[in-house]
Amino acid sequence: MVQKLKKAPVSLSEDIPRDYLLLRDKAMHSLRIGTMRNMKSVITGIFFPSLGFREYTLKEKINLWVGKSRSGVSCLLKTMLKTDLSQSVTELQIPVYFFHGIYDYTCCCSVAESYFLKIKAPIKGFYRFEQSAHSPIFEEPGKMQKIIREDVLKGTNKLADLK
Repeated sequence: MVQKLKKAPVSLSEDIPRDYLLLRDKAMHSLRIGTMRNMKSVITGIFFPSLGFREYTLKEKINLWVGKSRSGVSCLLKTMLKTDLSQSVTELQIPVYFFHGIYDYTCCCSVAESYFLKIKAPIKGFYRFEQSAHSPIFEEPGKMQKIIREDVLKGTNKLADLK
């Protein structure tokens, strides 16, 4: 995998090569650090299951994936690389809640924690999900529901790992 990734180098000044993205997803899924720890592919792991979401209409299901296809890493890369939220967004006048899987290498947990600690907000909570990668809402839905019910909807952070 390392040799294959070296053949598809990423540049900070150009779009991410498609070959790299295909390799990256395969590597992250095999290491259980991508979208979900038990997911082998986006198609079977999240796309097909999303078609069964009872809460969404057919049009909303289609729009979910149309939006995802238009907002991927490659189209936002230059903006993301130029934007340092830890410098530009340090204070918010609304509650702030971070939900983070410890196996998430799409958005590194330690970087998210560092940013969280810099933010000033009326109430804030950082919640670690010990069995999750990038999608704790799907991987640990019971814990997520408890946090939403007992902290977010009540405007507290009693269950938070960091405050």
